[in-house]
Amino acid sequence: MSSRPPLLEVTDLKKHYPIKRGLLRRTAGHVLAVDGVSFSIGDGETLAIVGESGCGKSTVARAVMRLIEPTSGTVKLEGRDITKLGKTDMRPYRRQMQIVFQDPFAALNPRMRVGDSIGEILKIHGLGNKREREARVAELFQQVGLNPGQIRNYPHQFSGGQRQRVCIARALSVRPKLIIGDEPVSALDVSIQAQVINLLMDLQQQNGLSYLFIAHDLAVVEHISHRIAVMYLGRIVEFADKHTLFANPRHPYTQALLAAVPVPDPTIRRAKQVLQGDVPSPVKPPPGCPFHPRCPSVMPHCKVDVPRQRMVGAGHAVACHLYDEQLPAAAPSI
Repeated sequence: MSSRPPLLEVTDLKKHYPIKRGLLRRTAGHVLAVDGVSFSIGDGETLAIVGESGCGKSTVARAVMRLIEPTSGTVKLEGRDITKLGKTDMRPYRRQMQIVFQDPFAALNPRMRVGDSIGEILKIHGLGNKREREARVAELFQQVGLNPGQIRNYPHQFSGGQRQRVCIARALSVRPKLIIGDEPVSALDVSIQAQVINLLMDLQQQNGLSYLFIAHDLAVVEHISHRIAVMYLGRIVEFADKHTLFANPRHPYTQALLAAVPVPDPTIRRAKQVLQGDVPSPVKPPPGCPFHPRCPSVMPHCKVDVPRQRMVGAGHAVACHLYDEQLPAAAPSI
């Protein structure tokens, strides 16, 4: 049995933003954006993180990349803890991890030709001379389905889908092992979404890439991912492979998310689940289970005790008191 560590291993990751008030700017509280998230990603695997807006998905992505500094927890890349590395020590690991942002227009410098935007990364990392960098940029354009003759164009001369392909080419430029997609297709038209998703999957097969895919569209997630983590208010509430999660969701929040996905078949009728209330504030989350104010299967224990993750099947974990054998059973809503 191989003892090789996973490509990416995140343990108890937290990101708390201080709230400053008064003339002396004293800390009056914290925004618990991410509050103890753990997961791992293997070689050639896609892990998707899904949840409502504001649940902490993008904060996880940025903390893993060290674009923001985590409050606590560890991030290991190929077994090496990179959480506390300085800028110089971190640079080789940045080549192994690249990110594709949600808005491709905002992610590109409007005053730079797209070829220069990609070549700049190669220059920073000392990869090749000028001629070799130009050849690499042309190769990347072909790889992502763009015409190399457009290398000298500016971002405004491309469509939204083409700009996102440029961003993908930029992420691929240093030959990373992990690409983080922070809702990379949510700003695109549906037809263009399919093209970009298929491109990402083809690139994964060709280059053996691993993906951390942040999304809120479950149809996209089902198509591209191998495993799925469901987040709610800064925590992972359910974790499983995609077939298990879609066939047998266990957490009431996951069940509500899947019930909201439209089915393209008028003969299939699915019971509606309308969650009551709003997402609680991450400044002052509710005691006990963070989902209990909106849960249709809430029990007295849910209002007091924070549920720990329990294995309810092979590779299927859920943080819910409904599956605590020491507590009175209550049937989840389906």
